Amino acid sequence: MARGGQGLARVAVVVRAGAAPLWWLGVIAAGVGVLPSGLTGRRIGVLSGAVLFIVAAVVVAGVRRGRYTELVRGAARAGKHDILQDRAVTLRNWRRGHRWWLLLGFAAALGSSFAVPAAGGMLLAGLGTGLWLKAVRLGRRERDEAQLYWARVDWLSGRGGGPTGKRVAGYRVTGGGAGDAGPGGGRRA
Repeated sequence: MARGGQGLARVAVVVRAGAAPLWWLGVIAAGVGVLPSGLTGRRIGVLSGAVLFIVAAVVVAGVRRGRYTELVRGAARAGKHDILQDRAVTLRNWRRGHRWWLLLGFAAALGSSFAVPAAGGMLLAGLGTGLWLKAVRLGRRERDEAQLYWARVDWLSGRGGGPTGKRVAGYRVTGGGAGDAGPGGGRRA
């Protein structure tokens, strides 16, 4: 990174990185978790799982909303020498860094099925849905303002990382055509 350039990752891609693994692991855990009748029975397990799904999706979609708004308002223009990270690299880095948490969540969801069938898996799927909704909201803002939000890669990793972590002092912005991901972090059409 010559001349003071920074490595930048798309904020919406980082938010969206956990959505698909959490969703699919949750669906698989709920599908397998409905097989044992558990302590509460299947009906109560599925109904409580549906409530957990909705609550998790709403809470995750709304959490840290003020911090995102604060960072977006204070965003500075990306520099000429900043390096924009590809969408695939950002997804791979996030998933590698969180793979043990994902496996632990999956194992916990499967284990909880012996007490409350399918509820743990539906909770995981709700977390993934909430992340996806948060990325969609960011994408709508990016589309409306015709600019994309980026965060320094070194701020996103390690303890206290993430797109709204303590280490993130501010976002950088580029025009809407920068990078290989569309607004909201999805694949560019």
